Amino acid sequence: MSEANTIALIERYIAAFNAGDSEGMLACLTDDVAHDINEGGREIGKEQFRWFNGMMKKHYREELTDVVVMVSQGGGRAAAEFTVNGTYLVTAEGLPEAKGQKYVLPAGIFFEIDNELISRVTTYYNLEDWTAQVSKG
Repeated sequence: MSEANTIALIERYIAAFNAGDSEGMLACLTDDVAHDINEGGREIGKEQFRWFNGMMKKHYREELTDVVVMVSQGGGRAAAEFTVNGTYLVTAEGLPEAKGQKYVLPAGIFFEIDNELISRVTTYYNLEDWTAQVSKG
């Protein structure tokens, strides 16, 4: 896959995220996508990814801004760095109480690309920073 096509794929994935379009995000993924959750485990497959997105929508409203996409030569890997602008809507298990707190976090995602689709999504952000922001109330 060319670098330009990989950039377009990642931009389409992020645009779908920002639009709250889970099906649009899923359309960018392989059936056996590996999803590495920040400070969590790895889930495999679109159905697991769909479930995760549903859970995220319940607890958080987020928009990614200041997005910069970087692509390896040949387009097989990519990364996106961005700012997460969010609202904590409903308390998630093991996390502070949700009261509509706003938060702003730097974050990133690493991607692998196979057969013109995303085969791995690895997300990183600073959970301590997020916890401190939402704990302030």
